[in-house]
Amino acid sequence: MLKWIIAFAAAVLAVFLGVRLALHADAPADAAPVAGARRTNRMVRCALIAAVYVVLCLVLQPFSYGAVQVRIAEALCLLPVFGAEYIVGVTLGCFLANLFGSTIIDVIFGTTATLLACLVTWRLRHVRIKGLAIPASLPPVLFNAVIVGIEISVFFTELSVVSAPLWLLCVGNGISVGIGELISCTVVGVALVKLIESNRALQRVFAEK
Repeated sequence: MLKWIIAFAAAVLAVFLGVRLALHADAPADAAPVAGARRTNRMVRCALIAAVYVVLCLVLQPFSYGAVQVRIAEALCLLPVFGAEYIVGVTLGCFLANLFGSTIIDVIFGTTATLLACLVTWRLRHVRIKGLAIPASLPPVLFNAVIVGIEISVFFTELSVVSAPLWLLCVGNGISVGIGELISCTVVGVALVKLIESNRALQRVFAEK
């Protein structure tokens, strides 16, 4: 019950912050914000993405946790191509989603994987393949495949009843997690970036400083 209360609260917060961002984006050009207002705008974006990440994970809970998962919220890991503030927003959202939907181990390892992935994605923000942010989508795939794959194998597998060696379990779980990340990031995430880059209204909300 608590998870759904949190999801509802996060959804309300996301709607409120989204409306605020949209209204701000429609402000006249001669009303350009000063430095303080720009910082506030970035904080709003950060909170908005964190709230959306939590909502997506908890509402789509059967697909968001475990060795076999397609965490749609991971598509948001591509947003750092539009600004460093999204590194904080996505990482915070992952932390909260794991805190309320998984275990403390996943809070540590999963959040670390997301933070590292977002940092590298931000570094690759200007790299494109045929106009698509495909290179920026690969860090979440790789970091989660390695870190979460090892996490699942070591902490969530009954090694005493599994005949396969640990390294093989890590590889298998890593591939499983990586496939889910490919769908979320390299398919959905890249499409999300392209949509924002192709739409001026969305650019004003997500990309303008």
